[in-house]
Amino acid sequence: MKNTYLTGYLPLFSILMFSLSFSVYGVGVLTELFRGIGIYAGMREFLSDLELKIFILIVLMIIFFMIFAALKLIAETINEVSLLFFSRDKEGEALTRVRSGSLIYFFGSLVTIVSLSSIKGLLIIFVVTSFIYFVYFVVKVSTTLSAGGTVGVILFEITVWSALVSAVLYVVIRLYNGLLASLPILEQVPS
Repeated sequence: MKNTYLTGYLPLFSILMFSLSFSVYGVGVLTELFRGIGIYAGMREFLSDLELKIFILIVLMIIFFMIFAALKLIAETINEVSLLFFSRDKEGEALTRVRSGSLIYFFGSLVTIVSLSSIKGLLIIFVVTSFIYFVYFVVKVSTTLSAGGTVGVILFEITVWSALVSAVLYVVIRLYNGLLASLPILEQVPS
């Protein structure tokens, strides 16, 4: 007997595992940053070393959980809008077929354990997992699509994700440049 809800909990576990992996890496980075700028010793007056690292881990877990949950929501919306535009399926069978694709993210999140000390490794695992899921999604829904619809879904997804990533990168770069321009340290540097 196949139950369509059997894998319903996997997205939550995947988000938690990805969040934990990125947070464990982030604890090391933030600890070194706090030591470098001299506030780590002051923080140690209130918390022990272990308590401080657990506190940082929990804060980072919350932040990464929100990021990955938002990415999941955006991805599901983009997938469903692409099917709305290009699929001949009116009953939602295509979405039922791709539900088991959550296993891909679950196994990808487990693989991140081998790369806890490298942000490049974590990002590569996440991007490769997302690409594998994208291929899985297109293959599973292609039975409800014409050839033009399949091309349309692929182009729609690539266009929307490219626009979203470009917009976020643009905002981050503008904020970073604005922050650097507002620092008084740079005004004191001789030309």
